[in-house]
Amino acid sequence: MSNDPLLQPFQLKHLTLRNRIIMTAHEPAYPEEGMPKARYRAYHVERAKGGVAMTMTAGSAAVSKDSPPVFNNLLVYKDEVVPWMKDMTDAVHEQGAAIMIQLTHLGRRTRWDKAFWLPVVSPSHRREASHKAFPKKMEDWDIERIITDYADAAERMKAGGMDGIELQAYGHLMDQFWSPLTNELDAPYGGSLENRLRFTFDVLKEIRKRVGPDFIVGVRYTGDEMLEGGLTKADGLDISRRLKESGLVDFLNVVRGHIDTDAGLTDVIPIQGMANSPHLDFAGEVRAATNFPTFHAAKIPDVATARHAIASGKLDMVGMTRAHMTDPHIVRKIIERREDDIRPCVGANYCLDRIYQGGAAYCIHNAATGRELDMPHTIARAETRKKIVIVGAGPAGLEAARVAGERGHEVVVFEVAPDPGGQIRLTAQSERRKEMISIIDWRMAQCEKYGVTFHFNTWADAGTVQAENPDVVIIATGGMPHTEVLTKGNELVVSSWDIIAGDVKPGSNVLVFDDAGDHAGLQAAEILADAGGRVEIMTPDRSFAPEVMAMNLTPYMRALQNKEVTFTVTYRLEAVEKDGNQLIAYVGSDYGGVSKQRTFDQIVVNHGTVPLDEIYFDLKPASTNLGEVSYEQLIAGVPQSVIRNPDGGFQLFRIGDAVSARNTHAAIYDALRLMKDI
Repeated sequence: MSNDPLLQPFQLKHLTLRNRIIMTAHEPAYPEEGMPKARYRAYHVERAKGGVAMTMTAGSAAVSKDSPPVFNNLLVYKDEVVPWMKDMTDAVHEQGAAIMIQLTHLGRRTRWDKAFWLPVVSPSHRREASHKAFPKKMEDWDIERIITDYADAAERMKAGGMDGIELQAYGHLMDQFWSPLTNELDAPYGGSLENRLRFTFDVLKEIRKRVGPDFIVGVRYTGDEMLEGGLTKADGLDISRRLKESGLVDFLNVVRGHIDTDAGLTDVIPIQGMANSPHLDFAGEVRAATNFPTFHAAKIPDVATARHAIASGKLDMVGMTRAHMTDPHIVRKIIERREDDIRPCVGANYCLDRIYQGGAAYCIHNAATGRELDMPHTIARAETRKKIVIVGAGPAGLEAARVAGERGHEVVVFEVAPDPGGQIRLTAQSERRKEMISIIDWRMAQCEKYGVTFHFNTWADAGTVQAENPDVVIIATGGMPHTEVLTKGNELVVSSWDIIAGDVKPGSNVLVFDDAGDHAGLQAAEILADAGGRVEIMTPDRSFAPEVMAMNLTPYMRALQNKEVTFTVTYRLEAVEKDGNQLIAYVGSDYGGVSKQRTFDQIVVNHGTVPLDEIYFDLKPASTNLGEVSYEQLIAGVPQSVIRNPDGGFQLFRIGDAVSARNTHAAIYDALRLMKDI
């Protein structure tokens, strides 16, 4: 047996966990009608195949009808969930992994205008900033029925074959009882800490009546709200001891902080540019104080940190949840001594941010996650070896090269720049986003492993490509900033890329007109503000930077507000004129009735990209498909067979921003779903 601390089994009551790595409870928002159907099952089974000791489903499965999910969660208040659970648990168990589920009542952390339009409930009328519903202050009959709902749900999960359940406390109804900030009830459920914990222990007692003493039950909770007037570290350690001494729970899953605001949530679950494992030492203190099975997860993205967490005795089980969204086969690769092949989580948090905005979690650079039913995590070898020529070594081109290389093809890549990376290399110049370069570094290492040939500092034209006698040509040349958006004065503005790359010196009084809403606009604004300039960000939209999303927005806001950057919404920059050393900005509104002038010394436009597609159109007449993609075949996952020019010499495709301005995930998905069938 290996002496790797991560590969040692752990005995949790009667359950033997095969190693020390788990996926903690999270909701990727894949349920269908509140049920864990084929897509949901495939996602968890893939991680079980990859060797994880236990996967925890359903960040916040709803136990009550007045706890409607704010995104697509499991509905465990329905009896029909049981056979779906049984199907999933059986499939995970077949792969040797344990499986549990997290149950919750959201309390005020939801909205009243969801599902059945029932009042939101909480131990006070205090509104949560994130979800903005004003709750009903709970009555005795609310408490009684929700205790019953918890027990009913636990009974269903046992019937569904789950190895255990975890009750979610922090930020949700249980924690709303615990915290002095959100509990305004009188005794017996309000007042002293003992009273505020009574609801939780009443729930646990009722659950034990239903599921018996052997079924595994744990609690995920905050041991320190880090809020003035809230639960303190001392409270958290006291709660931890009380949970252990109750004899009602089998493990503690501890976090630190609060999640009632976007900023608070981001501190609990940090993103790129923030410190790794910020709460690990605190979790270790809880374990030391209780000598009780302790789990923890919060930005533990790499094997070395996870190994330290176990070897040092800080944790019994270490959660690598977002890391497993990026690479479901982490444990298998550790066992096979292939840690260098582990696809790194870059902390972009596209996964978690997207469940609110896009409705389902996807990894920014593993397009197979969440698409396990039709996208492979391991690429199959092709029956026939082909010559693949790729132009462009950004994320789309490198993913195409990686997949083609793993398929066994001969792959040649041309890149005009001296280094790979494209827009990612640009965005990674910002200190906060430097982890993004791992998207490129990992693919370059994989391409080297598969023998891909690169030609950097090479301007490839149609002749260069055709001289390679390719069977397939992939154009992944990306795009260039689109600043031609004004009725007048386009030549007077600079792009966000100019500022980020350092090609243009920051001005002292700057307007950033952001009509794309992505990272580039905010990155440019931060650079400008750091240089000492007065900065205004203007957008024609109702809100700024919608593509950045909530948790990614947090560090930008902290930096920009600290520099007194101004945010202006619902106004459009229409034209620019030069006036001596100054620029006159003509500002209007899509809502009409507004026309005003402002003066700046620099104007930055962020309006996405336009494709660099000249080589594509030069090659198009010589291709067999004339560049056409069969969307039906692409969606069905079968090889492209379009022939529009029988005399052509090769298939021709373009991907990523060479087609249109989108994002990193879209570029990588373009490449994966096309190349896996070539």
